[in-house]
Amino acid sequence: MPISDYLVTIGLEVHCQIKTATKMFCSCKAGFGYEPNTNVCPTCLGMPGALPVLNEYAIERTVLTGLMLGCSTPELSKWDRKNYFYADMPKNYQTSQLDLPLCIGGEVPLYSWAFPPDCKVKSDGAVVRTVKLDHIHLEEDAAKLTHYGNYSLVDYNRGGTPLMEIVSAPDLTSPDETYAYLKSLQQILICGGISDADMEKGQMRCDVNVSLRPKGQKELGAKIEMKNINSMSAARRALIYEIARQAEELDMGIAQVQSTRRWDDDLGESIVMRTKENAHDYRYHTCPDLIPVHTAPYVEKMQHELPELPDVRRNRLMNQYGLPVADANTMVADARLCAYFEQAATVTKAPRKVANWLINTLPPLLAEKGIGIEDFPVPPATLAGLVDIVEDGICSTGQAKEVLAVLWDKPEADAASVAASLGFKKADSGALEAAVDAVLAENPDMVAIVKGGNTKLINALTGKVMKVSNPKPNPKLVTELLMSKLGL
Repeated sequence: MPISDYLVTIGLEVHCQIKTATKMFCSCKAGFGYEPNTNVCPTCLGMPGALPVLNEYAIERTVLTGLMLGCSTPELSKWDRKNYFYADMPKNYQTSQLDLPLCIGGEVPLYSWAFPPDCKVKSDGAVVRTVKLDHIHLEEDAAKLTHYGNYSLVDYNRGGTPLMEIVSAPDLTSPDETYAYLKSLQQILICGGISDADMEKGQMRCDVNVSLRPKGQKELGAKIEMKNINSMSAARRALIYEIARQAEELDMGIAQVQSTRRWDDDLGESIVMRTKENAHDYRYHTCPDLIPVHTAPYVEKMQHELPELPDVRRNRLMNQYGLPVADANTMVADARLCAYFEQAATVTKAPRKVANWLINTLPPLLAEKGIGIEDFPVPPATLAGLVDIVEDGICSTGQAKEVLAVLWDKPEADAASVAASLGFKKADSGALEAAVDAVLAENPDMVAIVKGGNTKLINALTGKVMKVSNPKPNPKLVTELLMSKLGL
């Protein structure tokens, strides 16, 4: 049968590191980029006799995530031990939550701008649809393993980092929806200050569960899980491959067996690892070292810290700053870019022009330097000042790029002062008109050609006016004055 004759059911388990100063059960530093195995202690290394102490901030952030996603929180939440033997968990168990997690139910909106660029989405609003969640539980992250040909290296710095597992219901139906789910969820987590959710740094990872069944069959097919996928595009590619693989085997009469597979993004294929363990294989039992959490105080506190979610922010950007839909979508898709824009937009005459600079002009320059907006040295207020001097006619957009090049090395400088030092000033209207009249009088042949229909020579006349003018006027104003004088 063609793939279209099968119903595809997808569920995700998203692991997200919470942005905290310390680990989940000890005072070791949490974070990315430290020398391997330097942020460790007897507790996170599982030494005999070491006892855990709860990180309340991580509990608060998890409850806040649940509130943002419409989850309910049980009055009592407890801790369990998930037992397994592997190098990434030196205690030989992981402290997690099984039957009384911090958050139950809820849903994730699929934002219209979060779908892959090559996917056409029909939606009149910000949210295409919502995807149901099963629960969110809090646990400690495992250590990081790096595998080589015949050996592996382990970095225990990551072990013990507060980790949320956000488990969806089997409610996704396509690779494109899966991509949008991950992108939308990432944006919400960043908006809430829960996590930087950088998949390249392992701050957000996902396991993908997918099954196929013929249309008309109510019972779900065998669930195939693909582990530790570390990018949205990889999740999409993995699902496209796995759906095609399962459909082909089902067509051949090969029954699917519940199993775990590894996605190899370089090979573009999934590789079987093992048949899937069930919960009882991990011998879960209540953690004897941690008392249950009474959640009411955390829920009460976090209700006062609910942030503005991306769809609400999108509408506000359009209403408050007059941004078109496409620009507003681009802004909310990048929380750091949006924060920079809002700081600049509050002190400029032209918020839309600031957005244009951030969306169209800056990205190639940032890419050339190999940095993101968070490392852009020019402060938002200074960029706003740069846009304003263009709006005031002091310099053109091209000249403003020259000003920006100076500001890049001297971000403490003022845009107007830099423009003046480069000779860019608002020309006296009388002096500029005299310069234009002189150039026209000195070049009758060019004037005749322009009037004859070859308007491209206007640029040459503009250049002549610029050459004889001091200070340098805005070329746009010069061109407009020339065209007016020539009756064009």
